[in-house]
Amino acid sequence: MKDALHDFKEGIKELSKYNKNEIMKFTEFMNSVLSPGVLDVKTKELIAIGTAITARCRYCIGLHVEKAYKAGAKTEEILEASTVAILMGGGPAFTYIADLKKAIDLFSVKARPSRD
Repeated sequence: MKDALHDFKEGIKELSKYNKNEIMKFTEFMNSVLSPGVLDVKTKELIAIGTAITARCRYCIGLHVEKAYKAGAKTEEILEASTVAILMGGGPAFTYIADLKKAIDLFSVKARPSRD
């Protein structure tokens, strides 16, 4: 998952060289949509994880799992949102549980408070 996210970010950098304005506007749109509103950021990120699973986007899964943890989500909440997504996406969505597990393993460690 770590390598996939790195590759995705590198691809965005390359695309930005040629389509800077479009990437900037898309990023502004994404940041606006995922800002607190009627729904808090954690809820929006859980929705994004579910959508990423049904859209079968491993990069999106990784990005939104990381953001969900930063927004205060617990692993149990991520897994429950994922189960709803699998219900709606069926068998093909179910296979993306492997990418979800990789993202949880990668980012849950970073989200845990230090026990010094």
